[in-house]
Amino acid sequence: MTHQLASAVSASHSPEISARQSSKSNVHSLAALWARKYYVSVTGMEEQPSIEKDENLKEVTSKEGRERTSDKLRQNLTLASAQAWSLTETLLSEEIRRHGIDPNLINPLQIAADTRHLFQKALAAYSEHTTPRRLSVVVSKDFGQVRQKYTSVDRRAIGFVSMQFHYTGQMLLKWLSPAEQALWIPYLKVMDDHMYMPLQAAYEAAANHSFDSPALSAVQHLLPVSSKIAVSVCQQICRQHPKYASYSGPLNSITVKTASIRDVEMFQVYLCLCVLEDDIHSVQRELFPLCVMLYPRLRVSWRLVQDMIKTLGWDMHDRLSPDDMAAFIPYLRTLTEMFSSDVFK
Repeated sequence: MTHQLASAVSASHSPEISARQSSKSNVHSLAALWARKYYVSVTGMEEQPSIEKDENLKEVTSKEGRERTSDKLRQNLTLASAQAWSLTETLLSEEIRRHGIDPNLINPLQIAADTRHLFQKALAAYSEHTTPRRLSVVVSKDFGQVRQKYTSVDRRAIGFVSMQFHYTGQMLLKWLSPAEQALWIPYLKVMDDHMYMPLQAAYEAAANHSFDSPALSAVQHLLPVSSKIAVSVCQQICRQHPKYASYSGPLNSITVKTASIRDVEMFQVYLCLCVLEDDIHSVQRELFPLCVMLYPRLRVSWRLVQDMIKTLGWDMHDRLSPDDMAAFIPYLRTLTEMFSSDVFK
């Protein structure tokens, strides 16, 4: 017994075992930080007076109510998916030719099937009373696999999947009551974020860092405040461009505001990935080409993007320590240069 205990202690201190434990802890740490955001957002939503006063809220939040909502969405999922592809095709079909994307990579039936599979998993979790916070951890790997599937050959293909997924979610909301929407939207945001953002790649990159890594520490300090930064940045951009309207409407409309906040969070996640990988390639190969493909179609001007990046940099500067900020500055500078007016003359 003493020999076994000594062996176990020795093994726990071996570099290989410690590295594996450190890797797992880093992954769980970032996943937990991201999941925490949904706990905060859901708590905030529950405190809204309009939802508290809804006489149907108790019924909708019950086990039976959640199952009815899930069944309703499952029954309409195929139709919503078909309607979503029609919107996606209208928006992006010309981009396949313009960007020289291999049409064989854009398989509508496969994209719709993968989208439905992810929604089915989320609906099962919803009916089982899984919280949005927990859902963020549960579905992370599945979304990571779908992203990997569509980015492995041509990273721009994920643009079609992201839009299909987003529009499917928007179509499904039509079949829900206001109380059901209030309960379902946080789950929809979890899924939307995982589809648009390279979260799984960030978790995997974190696994290569030690506990005392300055890069990992900077990312761990940014993620908990990333939503606040995104909201602040979008508010400032709305004030700077009060009359601006995108493809989906004015900047201050709920739909556009929600998408804008998600995009600012997305830029932050790509910055985190750059810091963790010590490389700008995720922005060069994925984020920038996607923006070039999607933003003109969504009527998002490059001036708007430039102002967003500038405001993002200042907001991060106000909230992070100098040491943490130092990890992000090289990539913020490169991001600013890539989206500068000189590039889009």
